[in-house]
Amino acid sequence: MTIMSSEGAQANSRASSRLYRAVWRWHFYAGLVVVPFFILLACTGMIMLYGNSVETMLGPRHLVEAPTAAAPLVEQAATAAASIPGGRITMFVQAPETNLANKFMVSAEDGAHIVVVDPNHAAVMAEYRQDSVLFNWASKIHGTLLLGDFGDRVLEMAAGLGIVLLLTGLYMWWPRGARTWSKALLPRLTKGRGLSRDLHMSTGFYFAIVLLFFLFSGLAWTGIWGTQIVQAWNTFPAAKLGAPVSDTTHASLNHGDEHDVPWTLEQTPMPVCEPHDHSATGMDHSGMDMSAAGPANLDSIVATPLDIGFTGQFRVNMPASETGVFTISTDSSSGDSANPFGDRTVHIDQYSGEIISEVAFADYGLGGKAMAAGIALHQGNLGWWNIALNLLFCAAVVLIAVSGVVMWWKRRPKGRLAEPLYPKQYRAPRGVIIIAAAVCIAFPLTGTSVIVLALIDFLLPRRFKEAGSL
Repeated sequence: MTIMSSEGAQANSRASSRLYRAVWRWHFYAGLVVVPFFILLACTGMIMLYGNSVETMLGPRHLVEAPTAAAPLVEQAATAAASIPGGRITMFVQAPETNLANKFMVSAEDGAHIVVVDPNHAAVMAEYRQDSVLFNWASKIHGTLLLGDFGDRVLEMAAGLGIVLLLTGLYMWWPRGARTWSKALLPRLTKGRGLSRDLHMSTGFYFAIVLLFFLFSGLAWTGIWGTQIVQAWNTFPAAKLGAPVSDTTHASLNHGDEHDVPWTLEQTPMPVCEPHDHSATGMDHSGMDMSAAGPANLDSIVATPLDIGFTGQFRVNMPASETGVFTISTDSSSGDSANPFGDRTVHIDQYSGEIISEVAFADYGLGGKAMAAGIALHQGNLGWWNIALNLLFCAAVVLIAVSGVVMWWKRRPKGRLAEPLYPKQYRAPRGVIIIAAAVCIAFPLTGTSVIVLALIDFLLPRRFKEAGSL
């Protein structure tokens, strides 16, 4: 009985060791692809945190004297539009505090501009391109590598492989043999490769759940898994708007790569109002009242959210056509507030000034609620503590990536890639194959990259990938 138990234990140990070496090889493959992207995402993430705390998503804060009698908003809007040749107001952003200037988004042939207006005198204080804003610049790299849809797909693939990296890393971290729980949880501050290994493994363990959250919340913004699968399943139903809708979605309100409407509403069609003769009201299609004679001008529209409880910063998107509506929104993912539970989006008839639809956080589905809080947390929009924790996380990601590279560099023989080798005649367990297949199906782009890596690995001659039997 003792001999049989001993032999069984040795067999299990050998099997575990063989699986460990196979997992290690795939951890290496995933890291080879993912590490450069992790460092880039962490660094641009830290820049975005600066651009969303010291500055704002719409650029620097501009201080003004608290107005005793602010100039009419239609006058401020006219000044903002006139400051850009051929400019057209597309969005007004109400300043969150009385000592800050208002901002207008102005569309022109050369792109979107942000015009800062002193509400006291309706005077332009600053004007700059939206894509020159620090947050916007870093966000483009963070989301698309400045390569548009192609860059988005590359990052989606990298994020999916990041999950593979995390799962294989946790398997390798798990205490076994001479490696105790205390050694696994507490890095030994020794010199040499042991230090980089312990820092890599312990830091990776402590931030594993946080990293998984960031990967999934980031993937929810991507073009395939995010837009076509997750967001499509969690889009707010148009029928619940209680108004006729157009073929245009809420995503049309976004400016460039920035998301100015809640995630769950982006694919929801926009409501419409009955067309009128807009010349009678002096309203042009930018939503800016030209004569101040109509019942619904920018001043009367902005009075509505103030009357129904909007506080702090909120956005007013202008109607884009004769049947378009004013869309007023405040949400934490856009940096308007630090409270995701206070998300509100209100649509107002551009002629009558009446509310025709309202969607609040409580109306979101489960996925929409999770993303409203998750995106805000991901971007550091929930307060100073959120910014501090995200900075710590970004620094930890850089440490994990760099320590992994250092560990590999010290281990590899000179002039060789030194990828871990499979045991001789190794065959992956059925459970591992099932898990890999599930990941490939759940994340199409990741699955494609895994299949490509597996094919390359399969075609390699055995002498380049197999070690001797254990």
